[in-house]
Amino acid sequence: MSEDCRGDIDLNGIEIFQREAARYDAWFDSNRGKRIFASELLCLRQLCHDLPRPWLEVGVGTGRFAHALAIDVGVDPASRVLRYAKQRGVRTFQAAGQSLPFNVGRFGGTFLIVTLCFADDPEGLVREAARVTRRQGGVVFGLVPAGSPWGKFYTAKGKAGHLFYCNATFFTLEECEDLAVSVGMRLDRAASTLFGSPDEQAIQIELPRQGKDRSAGFVAMLFRPVMSDA
Repeated sequence: MSEDCRGDIDLNGIEIFQREAARYDAWFDSNRGKRIFASELLCLRQLCHDLPRPWLEVGVGTGRFAHALAIDVGVDPASRVLRYAKQRGVRTFQAAGQSLPFNVGRFGGTFLIVTLCFADDPEGLVREAARVTRRQGGVVFGLVPAGSPWGKFYTAKGKAGHLFYCNATFFTLEECEDLAVSVGMRLDRAASTLFGSPDEQAIQIELPRQGKDRSAGFVAMLFRPVMSDA
């Protein structure tokens, strides 16, 4: 994500992504952004290979992950980022994550990739993700754990007026799992990456490690419905 700071801008999360869609998307093409994105993508791919289609990403943004993972449908409340996602071949809908315009069990896989930290209603977001996911499917979380070196790094940037992270609230792995359990899901498996220091100028692409690790800069977790038929 873009690491520019604009302390003079006082906008809520949706307005920032609406106004700064081009800046946000351009970060993925920077040298640092390419490596971080590649590491996170490898981590996510460990978990989603056996999820039935179709797939949904909630908080799809400009569609970088959706395009790379071949996610079918993307939802975001900011219309300008959806233009990029649509150009990348994602079928898009403008909607809030806590009020998805889909029927129960519409998707085999639902993705929340660095979305929870920007949610005004995290519980509602997770509840809706579970609602639209079929019993044989699963919900994939991708997050920067609070308390990890990367979580502390981005939290400090937010306090300093970071354009995007000033509105972010990071979750611990335990808090994330509690949210999933509260809506009737259980952890199936996890993978972790970004174990290097976030301060390093030359970030390297990392292969993911199995399991959830509090020290990782990015953790992907697959949750399945407790009453899954799988």
